[in-house]
Amino acid sequence: MRKRIQNCIEKILPVDRFLILIFAFTFNSIVYSGSRIIAGDWHHYILTSRLDEEIPLIPESLLIYFGCYIFWAVNYILIAKQDEEKAYQFFLADMISRIICFLIFILFPTTNIRPDIVGEGMWNEGMRFLYQIDAADNLLPSIHCLVSWFCYIGIRGEKKISKWYQWASCTIAILVFVSTLTTKQHVMIDVIAGVIIAEGTLWFTRHTRLYIKYMCFWKGMSDKIFKMGGKRE
Repeated sequence: MRKRIQNCIEKILPVDRFLILIFAFTFNSIVYSGSRIIAGDWHHYILTSRLDEEIPLIPESLLIYFGCYIFWAVNYILIAKQDEEKAYQFFLADMISRIICFLIFILFPTTNIRPDIVGEGMWNEGMRFLYQIDAADNLLPSIHCLVSWFCYIGIRGEKKISKWYQWASCTIAILVFVSTLTTKQHVMIDVIAGVIIAEGTLWFTRHTRLYIKYMCFWKGMSDKIFKMGGKRE
């Protein structure tokens, strides 16, 4: 059974890359939810600037705000399919970025003042739904912006990926930035911090050899999982 699962996975990705994809999603969820559990009732700082106050609420930008999850899934898979070295450098940077986010969420929790949503209609109902499911915390940095920028810089300059798609990814990432502001989910400094952390962590992992230990760990994990399964079959 495990052999069949392994064969199915390997048609898309090497098993170890599949595992780090699952881990990236899981770790992101732990960081986001865990920090909220810990610091949810603590004092939160408001970093709204005058420029943020001038940005209008545009409920229709929900389409980008929610639609970007598809963008994330596609690009993270593309990055996982890259050369081994680049893939592990990226996913190590991804993990380090979430550790940084967690520390900021705990040490300097932020919030913002959301507008009242008045009127009926699909988009206004969508805004109410968003505000209901996502509390106004864990704002600095914006993980939406962090992940979207990772989706671009993770393929930036990659020869195996067409230039038009690289530029399209950059454009989509910028549109996500805008959507976080026009849905009033984030403020400017949240966006800027997300970009800086993404660029900084990827630069770090591409200029050190720490990714080798990360790679060895996940290769070892994949070997243990499927070799153990093979022995029982």
